[in-house]
Amino acid sequence: MKPGNFTRRLLYWASVAAGLVLAIVPLPAWLDVVRPDLALLAILYWILTSPRIAGLGYAWLAGLFLDVLRGMTLGQHALGFLVVAFLAHRLQLRMRMFPILHQAASVMLLLGVYHFVIFWTDGLTGHGYTGWNRWLPVLTGALLWPLIVAAGDSVTRRSR
Repeated sequence: MKPGNFTRRLLYWASVAAGLVLAIVPLPAWLDVVRPDLALLAILYWILTSPRIAGLGYAWLAGLFLDVLRGMTLGQHALGFLVVAFLAHRLQLRMRMFPILHQAASVMLLLGVYHFVIFWTDGLTGHGYTGWNRWLPVLTGALLWPLIVAAGDSVTRRSR
C-alpha cells in the first residue's frame, strides 16, 4: 500500500469518526432537529474523491457504529449508509463533473434516500414519526455540502 493511500484511509476514518461523534453530541431541541448527517456527508465526500478507499464495507461499518452509538435498531443506519454509498459509487463519475451547486442538489437527493430508508425502517419497527421536520437534515446537509468539499479539498491538498 502506498503511503498516500494510508494517509487517505486515515483521513477517511478520522473524518467519519468526527461525524459519528458529532452525531451523538447533545444539542438543544431546536438545533437537534436540523442536525446534518455529517458522517454520511464525509462518506459521500470520500466516495466522490477517492472511490477505491471509501468502499461499501466501510460505509456499512460506519452505519453500524452509528446504530450502536445512538441505540437504534441494529442495522438501520448501516442499511441507509450502504444504499446511499452504493448509489454514490454508481454515480460518482458523473457527480464529480457537476458544478458544486449541482453536486449539492445530488447530495440532497442521496440524503433524501437515506432518510427515506430510515423512515421506512422506523415504520417497520413501530417507531414511525411522520412530522415534516424529520426531513430538515436533508436540507441542512445539502446546504453544508460546499463547505465540506472546501474543507476536504484543503485537507487532502495539504496531506499530499
